[in-house]
Amino acid sequence: MKCYLCLFILGLTAVGCFAQTTAPAGDITRVSGEVTAVTAAAHEIALKPDSGGAVTVKLTEKTVYLRVPLGEKDLKNATPIHLEDIVVGDRILARGRMTEDHGSVEAARVLVMARADVAKKAAADRAEWQKRGTAGAVTATNPASREITISVGPRETARLVTVEAPASVTFRRYAPDSVRFTDAQPSSFEALSVGDHLRVLGDRNADGSRIKAEEVVFGAFRNIAGQIKAVDATAGEIRVTDLETKKPVLIRVKADSMLRRMPEGIAAMIARRLQAAANGGASPSAQGQPGQGGGAAQWQRGEGGGPGGPGGAGPRGQRGDFQQMLERMPALTLAELKPGDALIISSTKGADPTEATAIVVVAGVEPLLANASGGPAMGGLGNALNFEVGPQ
Repeated sequence: MKCYLCLFILGLTAVGCFAQTTAPAGDITRVSGEVTAVTAAAHEIALKPDSGGAVTVKLTEKTVYLRVPLGEKDLKNATPIHLEDIVVGDRILARGRMTEDHGSVEAARVLVMARADVAKKAAADRAEWQKRGTAGAVTATNPASREITISVGPRETARLVTVEAPASVTFRRYAPDSVRFTDAQPSSFEALSVGDHLRVLGDRNADGSRIKAEEVVFGAFRNIAGQIKAVDATAGEIRVTDLETKKPVLIRVKADSMLRRMPEGIAAMIARRLQAAANGGASPSAQGQPGQGGGAAQWQRGEGGGPGGPGGAGPRGQRGDFQQMLERMPALTLAELKPGDALIISSTKGADPTEATAIVVVAGVEPLLANASGGPAMGGLGNALNFEVGPQ
């Protein structure tokens, strides 16, 4: 989850995950992000920063280019390269002077992580969160002991887990209206609030009731059960009626958003289990549908802890993963959606309640929403959808 460039900027004077800064014109600043274009003739690199608008990195004959291998934490093994060696998809950290319009940085030094290494790092991060990640809603914080209590799993079967978060733990908070994991900003224990959704990377104790945190990402999220009124696939927009508030909401779908269609059998099975739990009865048989591996049953038990999964050690030590279940569902395009379809959408909370940027959009959920106005479907599946966007 760590910002990829943070692995090797320890040799610099700044700390943390860097994005576009607001340094006054002429001051030394740093900007990091993904290369979107390289124009050697103009001595420029177009950069998509980790946050903020596009930036042009302006280069001179004195600019130094260094490629840093995957996993390095300083510049001892950095290799000098040339501008021609930088390609679209590489990640760079440029250090230099900010121009008057704050749209360019005149770089004295450019650190480069190769596109292939970025992909390897992302895969390694996802695997780590898959193995050692847990997510849940914050129910209490204890500043004196620096402990956080989270509720893990659907609310009908939720269990409390204590997160130990000493001063060495890295905290980041999701940015409003952003679905990008890399947009999360440095934060602190003190910024946590009851009701926030939290994802933690760390070691669990034997029964999964306590976690020694290494990294924490948190934010305020919103779940919407809605019925489609209109779809604009070209603009990447869905207009829905929120089934709880009965008000219209504009859903913006970005390249990072996950769109899936839930198979009919899975939707019906989850709906039955959630309804049974809400009524205080025993859940139906935990057997999954043929060929579906019982994924819904594992999720219902609150197992699993991948990046965004409901998280934690479940019965008999098993760890199912709702994110894996989502990824196995058929992918969906906006062009396939039509007015009248039902959706469950997870998003970050933005300033405008009439708009939302989608993290996850799931169609085929009519069985879950039959009684969904504040009902078990939103309390269960809606909570599970949070944090489904993992390290990119």
